[in-house]
Amino acid sequence: MLVAVGARFDDRVTGKLDAFSTRSRKIHIDIDPTSIRKTVHVDIPIVGDVKNCLQKLLKLLESERDLERFYARTEPWWRKIEEWQAEHPVAYAQGADDPLLPQFVIDKIYQMTRGEAVITTDVGQHQMWAAQYYHCRSPNNWISSGGLGTMGFGLPSAIGAQVGRPGEPVICIAGDGSLLMTIQELVTAVEQQLPIKVAIINNRYLGMVRQWQQLIYDNHISGSDLHVAPDWVKLAEAMGALGLRASRVAEVEPVLEQAFAHAGPVLIDFNVREQENCYPMVPAGSPSAKMLLRDPDSA
Repeated sequence: MLVAVGARFDDRVTGKLDAFSTRSRKIHIDIDPTSIRKTVHVDIPIVGDVKNCLQKLLKLLESERDLERFYARTEPWWRKIEEWQAEHPVAYAQGADDPLLPQFVIDKIYQMTRGEAVITTDVGQHQMWAAQYYHCRSPNNWISSGGLGTMGFGLPSAIGAQVGRPGEPVICIAGDGSLLMTIQELVTAVEQQLPIKVAIINNRYLGMVRQWQQLIYDNHISGSDLHVAPDWVKLAEAMGALGLRASRVAEVEPVLEQAFAHAGPVLIDFNVREQENCYPMVPAGSPSAKMLLRDPDSA
């Protein structure tokens, strides 16, 4: 049984459409009747406000006398999921002298803020890593454009979030490619004295594009190389913000401490491993079950 709540079954979710969840019965709840059965056939369509529908479903569950039998029947499925999680964990291996990994940087931001910051993101690999390694502890603390892929979204969103929630920590996790599109808005943050922190996961590429080119297009790199780029620290300083940089593991925590202690906007240039790839990924036109879990040439 697959229950889709307010979902639109876009291609980022379904993968190859005719291979999507073929053995499940499907329930789809959506306030827009035109969204139901638009791309995926569902067995039980429910048109209505999600909040009202879920409240009614909860009442039905509370009156169900056979829930214990349901839990017993699903126990093997949960064990199987746990086996998969143990076999393919979301993890990274950062050595003290190894090139700086983007996962480590984001994980360190999470640890130092205890998951209590408002996080905005741009679009690309860093967006996926932020979703994997920054575990927001409260609702409404994750602001991202999702599958819309709005490059440049992160910095203006951080400005809006800081205006709306003064006194709370707001961190934009940005890519060097996306940030090039809206970096001028850092002047707005300086002008309005907004203490946002911008962490650039700088791999000198349009990272997600490069990853697809590497894995799907025989490493034909075209239009995704960003080695000709501004000096981000100098650019931040030219706009009146504090500019910082970290290129080694030992530099990450001190730089973040300095950034969090600063009363104004800060831009941090994290120079990370250029060829690091983000997993899992589903190649275009493939079913979700054929996702890549690691580099094909890795052990």
